Amino acid sequence: MEAIRELYKAGPGPSSSHTLAPQRACLLFLEKLKDQPISRVAVSLYGSLSLTGKGHYTDKVIIDTFAPIEAEVSFKLTWPYDFPNGLTISAYDEQDQLMLEWVVYSIGGGSITILNEGFDFQKQVYEEKNLLEIIDVCQKNQWTFYQYAFDREPDLPEYLSLILNEMMSAVRRGLDTTGLLPGRLKMERVAKSMYLKASAMDEIAAKNRLRLLAYAYANNEENASGGRVVTAPTLGASGVLAALMYHCYTDLGYSRQQLIQALATAGVIGNIVKTNATISGAVGGCQAEIGVACAMAAAAMAQLEGANLKIIEYAAEIGMEHHLGLTCDPVGGYVIIPCIERNGAAVLRAVDAAFMAKTIGAIKGNRVNFDTVVRTMNYTGEKIALELKETSLGGLATECTWELPE
Repeated sequence: MEAIRELYKAGPGPSSSHTLAPQRACLLFLEKLKDQPISRVAVSLYGSLSLTGKGHYTDKVIIDTFAPIEAEVSFKLTWPYDFPNGLTISAYDEQDQLMLEWVVYSIGGGSITILNEGFDFQKQVYEEKNLLEIIDVCQKNQWTFYQYAFDREPDLPEYLSLILNEMMSAVRRGLDTTGLLPGRLKMERVAKSMYLKASAMDEIAAKNRLRLLAYAYANNEENASGGRVVTAPTLGASGVLAALMYHCYTDLGYSRQQLIQALATAGVIGNIVKTNATISGAVGGCQAEIGVACAMAAAAMAQLEGANLKIIEYAAEIGMEHHLGLTCDPVGGYVIIPCIERNGAAVLRAVDAAFMAKTIGAIKGNRVNFDTVVRTMNYTGEKIALELKETSLGGLATECTWELPE
């Protein structure tokens, strides 16, 4: 498996696969040609990057990244490669001769693969391939999941401290901002009003649940506005774990060290899915984004509550299993409907999953392990129709047929 630091990345919303991944590819492309004069660049978008690229501002982030070099972005439907979501980048000199061309796969969560090119972020850091193998290593060494991760990535705590700062900052900005979200949907930000309503409540359990919702909305309203948020495992699903971290620190009094440990545990869970299935909505539907985010947050919550390895696995399994089959059909191509609301629902489900795992696990344990659910998610993703995988060609995207102004 790759490093957990490749799973958590801070970058511009609204979509890790549509904004962060193309931005990373363009920056690496410029670095490759840093000593050569580029006259112009042509970028072609394919698959989901083409179908929802306008709503996800893919063309804008590419043009802005290459500026002041002229960049022409085109949207195309088919290409001769075996991955459904990608782009080609071509650079030309002053004589309009091709200097370099890259084929880039956007594989989810802002991660990329560039054909015939190798980078440090693609290195395999973990020998273990699934959670069963990781639990075996942890039991032999009497490790927690976060101790396992820290052993393999000694600099991970310092990195996760920076990631925690980014999460907290995104939620705070969202709570402080009002007005309309960008795009044709004309949706109003509601996180601040939700938080104020929660603050006025007396009943603690209801107050905490509404605060969790407000934090998730705050993060993903920032994401929808192109703000800086953290892939966990994606930008579209980033509010689940960010909301939980903010809540546990601000309202429940957990320490930064505990939250960093929880982020590492969540990272192990997310990495397993990324390795054995997918975290891309364009490949596996929203089960691969919000479902994985829920599993990660459920594991983090169980870790914070002092659960053992098997209970943490059970919490992640509940979080993932009950999102199986979830489609990705954003209305208008924007990461707004149903995406923002879905983050709120998933963080509540993550807390409930940790509670269920701790309660039911103590009584009877679980019969379905996490690795089984990951394989099932991958199989289910292959069966989900193309129009329900971040293309806006079906589902809510076509049922919600409001007349949207251009």
